[in-house]
Amino acid sequence: MSYLKSLPADAALLQVFQAYPDTARSLLDFHEQVLRGPSSFTEGERELFAAYVSGINGCAYCHGVHTVTAEAFGLPEGVVAATLADLDTAPIDDRLKPVLRYLGKLTRTPAQLTEADAEAVFAAGWDEKALHDAVLVCAMFNFMNRMVEGLGIRADAQYAVESGQRLHDGGYAGLVTLLGATG
Repeated sequence: MSYLKSLPADAALLQVFQAYPDTARSLLDFHEQVLRGPSSFTEGERELFAAYVSGINGCAYCHGVHTVTAEAFGLPEGVVAATLADLDTAPIDDRLKPVLRYLGKLTRTPAQLTEADAEAVFAAGWDEKALHDAVLVCAMFNFMNRMVEGLGIRADAQYAVESGQRLHDGGYAGLVTLLGATG
C-alpha cells in the first residue's frame, strides 16, 4: 500500500514516476544507460544483478519485476532463486559467481569489501569497466529498493510479469514516454 496519500493505495512505481516526473526522468535515463548501454555484461546479466540485489534486500517488488525481466532476456526460470539459495551450486556461468559474491557483499556489508574481492572478479576474466558496471547496477538497486520500500510500493505477481515484459520490450527509455509532457 502506497504511503503517498495523493496516489491510489495500490499505486505501482510507474504512478510514483508519473507523480514526480522531474526526478523520474533523470532516474530512468540513468537506468537506461546502466542497464541497457554498452557493457561486458548482457542485458539479462545486468537484470540478474538487479534481481539478486533486490532479493538480498527483501524488496519483493523489484525482485519480482527484475526476475521477470532477466528471464525475458533469456535467463532460465528459477536461476535467480537458485543464486539466492546457494550461489556456489546455482546453474549460472562460473564467471558470474565472483561478480554476484561481490555484489552480495557490497549490499550486505559494504565497508568489508577488500581488494581481494575485486581481484576475484578480475581473476574470473572481467576487467575494471565490468566491475564498474556491476557496482553501478548494485548501487542503483540498493537505492531503488529503499525508494520502493520507503514509499510503500507493492505489486502482485501479475504486475511483475507485465512490468518485466514492458522493461524487456521498451527498456527504461520506454518508461519516460509514459511520464507525459516534459516538465
